[in-house]
Amino acid sequence: MDVLENKIDDLNAVLTVKIAKEDYMENYEGSLKKYRKQIQMPGFRPGHVPTAVVKKKYGPSILAEEIDKLLNEAIQNHIKDNELNILGNPLPKTDDKQDIDWKNPADMEFSFEIGLAPQFELKLDGKTKYPFNKVKVDDSLVDKQIEDFARRYGKMVPVDKSEEKDMIWATFTELDENDKPMEGGFEHNSTVAIEFLEDDKMKKKLTGVKAGDTLILDPKAISRGDADMGAMLGISKEEASTYGKNVELKVTEIKRMEPAEVNQELIDKVYGEGNVEGVDAMREKIAGELSQMFAQDSDRLFKRDFADITLEKLKLDLPHDFLKKWILSSSKEDISMEDVEKEYEQYANSLKWQLVENRIIKDNDIKVDFEEVLNHTKNLLANQYAQYGMMVPVDEELTANARKVLENREEAQKLFEQLYDLKVIAFLKDTVKIQEKELSYDDFVKEAQKN
Repeated sequence: MDVLENKIDDLNAVLTVKIAKEDYMENYEGSLKKYRKQIQMPGFRPGHVPTAVVKKKYGPSILAEEIDKLLNEAIQNHIKDNELNILGNPLPKTDDKQDIDWKNPADMEFSFEIGLAPQFELKLDGKTKYPFNKVKVDDSLVDKQIEDFARRYGKMVPVDKSEEKDMIWATFTELDENDKPMEGGFEHNSTVAIEFLEDDKMKKKLTGVKAGDTLILDPKAISRGDADMGAMLGISKEEASTYGKNVELKVTEIKRMEPAEVNQELIDKVYGEGNVEGVDAMREKIAGELSQMFAQDSDRLFKRDFADITLEKLKLDLPHDFLKKWILSSSKEDISMEDVEKEYEQYANSLKWQLVENRIIKDNDIKVDFEEVLNHTKNLLANQYAQYGMMVPVDEELTANARKVLENREEAQKLFEQLYDLKVIAFLKDTVKIQEKELSYDDFVKEAQKN
């Protein structure tokens, strides 16, 4: 068996695998014998089906399976032995398909396209300045967080007239084309949170109403999608998707969130009794939590800016035509080349960054071991418990829970990648020249939303 490599250019090559009959006949005949012992056919005792019958009925599929094994082994060995850095997986060439007679074993030849990763040098010379934006945690951000806590632990109280942050309890009635109650139509009690309406006209329309008031409106204007509208009207998501009439909204009650008083009682509800004493200590605690949260956002933004600047300097090229064909052939969904083209630029940029990130990891011997991932997982779980106001389990239980999470291969892979990502960012922050800039929260959000 021979594998020949024909390099088309720096990014594309064709592998031709030549398989002689003697390369596979022994395994093929062995598989036939093994299969003969296993199959059961009417008229024959188990394990005594004639070889000729087995070969005629199952020979082609058994041969195809053996050839597939040989091809995979030959290609993977060639890639490994020649240290080829390929992108995607080899694709069978479609323009020179040969007609193979699977009933009659003979010499065979197969060709595969491969896409090669670009060669490049990555120099972190310390000359280029990379922006590092930080959020200035000021009193207004702390005040807003305290307001959120006060609302979260507040209580709903009835009011006479609605304001823009109130909740309306209402009865929704189906109307006909003339906006009259429809006989046999739905009538359903539900709520509307004025604060979260996306339609400004509807916000104004529902502000200032009282119990007993009725309004005729388009239900789509006060809901977020078919599922939300269906729940509001008491109909299915499918029915909501085709509903095209107005409804009557009759206000039955209006309630307002009365924020909890900012005192030690509220602090204990948020942080647990005895953990934070006094409003000043709470403000300090909140400022620290916000700084920690925004630090992660700053790291993500720094990584994005570093990637943009680095890729612009490197100007990496990719085997675009090959990659598009590979995406199309490997997709689990039924997609067209037009679909691939729409998403390809984003995919290509992501792949280029992956190549750069892998080079950083390799060149600087960045490693992640299981114990690190286990501790990372434990920290994530502990934060989740704290986020929901639950007591963090003892270390033994937390470790057992983390190990259970890591038993899921996909979840484990994701967590390994997270930790590699964190280590790469930490390495870059220690290595490259950083230009720090402190921004207000709003300006930071604007910066993050660029591109």
